[in-house]
Amino acid sequence: MKIEGKEYRTIWFENNVVKIIDQTKLPHQFIIKELKTVDDAINAIKVMEVRGAPLIGGTAAYGLALAVQENNDPEFIKKSAKELIQSRPTAINLKWAVDRMIKKLSGINSDQILSIALNEAKEICDEDEKFCENIGINGLKIIEEIYNKKKDTVNILTHCNAGWLATINWGTATSPIYHAHKKGIPVHVWVDETRPRNQGANLTSYELNEEKIPNTIIADNTGGILMQRGEVDMCIVGTDRTLSNGDVCNKIGTYLKALAAHDNNVPFYVALPSSTIDWDIKDAKDIPIEERNSEELSHVEGIDENNEIKKIMIYPAKSKAMNLAFDVTPAKYVTGLITERGISEASVDGLSNLFK
Repeated sequence: MKIEGKEYRTIWFENNVVKIIDQTKLPHQFIIKELKTVDDAINAIKVMEVRGAPLIGGTAAYGLALAVQENNDPEFIKKSAKELIQSRPTAINLKWAVDRMIKKLSGINSDQILSIALNEAKEICDEDEKFCENIGINGLKIIEEIYNKKKDTVNILTHCNAGWLATINWGTATSPIYHAHKKGIPVHVWVDETRPRNQGANLTSYELNEEKIPNTIIADNTGGILMQRGEVDMCIVGTDRTLSNGDVCNKIGTYLKALAAHDNNVPFYVALPSSTIDWDIKDAKDIPIEERNSEELSHVEGIDENNEIKKIMIYPAKSKAMNLAFDVTPAKYVTGLITERGISEASVDGLSNLFK
């Protein structure tokens, strides 16, 4: 996808370092950061210089390759894998990618292990890019159906950032939107999730602007009244972990959007690559829900008159804040799951038929 007209992916390997777009600086500053060690990769995941389940998985894969480059001792690699998995708890892609890397590297001798690790990390990223492109092709059909009936701009509400900045390219929730735009279908996006991390405002609107797609930033709880007014044709969100029964774990507030959509007969779709499906956990209560630093609520970041990014406190100093990062939307509120293999019901049967 594009930034200032130039094509980028969110992560790549060049000159023995991993390069990423530092998303903590967007939209005010565009900075390409180098990750030279596995600790750099772990930190990038923890502080959310990279974020979004697929991109976290890709970063973890390259992080393990950096560990091999540092020290190909099996114990160091094993320790690095464990620390990568622990860097963020909710997104299943992280563990999936590390497990896949470890399986690939098992029993490989020291002469070959680095090239194999780098190739596997690149393959994981290339695969995600292709999956997200296919998600867009499959999701495009839904947007086309709405447009053919409406013959006017299709208004789509999304939540948080499930765009190309959250993946390797294309995005999950945004991929159908990008494909519709490229086909000439008029789309407008209601950009949700302005708090606690402003990922809708700072990332989704930013990338849509770069692709010249009309969009409007709305406060977190505006979606409901827009649906009541008939100003939302469909919702598309991403997910950090989807259970085999169709329950969806995504950025906090997703559940409330699904409830509003259900009450107003607005289709509510979830876009995801198969790497985001958790086939093991059967009960949503067992999903680890990350609780992040309360400063993400009590403070806001912005750019001042000197073009410098500053953080300021907006809550009373004595007040406490709770910052749960994710919630779970039960499958019964999900119209369908848009995957790289097609669109399925949010159910055991639906997913099993696609991924036998």
